[in-house]
Amino acid sequence: MENLQSTGETTFYKDLNVTVTQSRYVTQSKTYAMRNISSVHVFEIIKSKKLPAVLIIIGLLLLFSEDARIVGIILAVIGALILFLIKNEYAVRISTNSGEANSIISKDKIYIQKIVNALNQAIIHRG
Repeated sequence: MENLQSTGETTFYKDLNVTVTQSRYVTQSKTYAMRNISSVHVFEIIKSKKLPAVLIIIGLLLLFSEDARIVGIILAVIGALILFLIKNEYAVRISTNSGEANSIISKDKIYIQKIVNALNQAIIHRG
C-alpha cells in the first residue's frame, strides 16, 4: 500500500494495466468508482474442450482404415495438442449497481487474485 502524495489517495495495487486506489479502480479500458463496486471475486471462464475431443475421436476412428490411417494420426495428434494447450481463463468479476462485469481477464489466476485482494482491501478501507 502506498500513499499518493499529490492526491492523498491510498494505492492498494498498481501495475502497467491496473490501478486500485481507495476511490478508483482503473483498467486499460475503463475506470470504476470504488463507491459503485459492491463486491468482487475471481471468476473462472471454462474453455470448451469439444473440438479437440471430436478431433481425437475422429482420428482414432480413422486409424481403423488403411487408406486414412495417416490422416487419423494427424487429427488425433492435433486434437491432443489443442486439448493440452487450451487453458481456462480467470476474470476479476465486479458487481456494481448496473450489474456484473468481467473487468480484467487473464490465464494467470495468481495475477487476478492479487487484483481481487486489492479491490477487497479498498472496499474495506472505504468502509
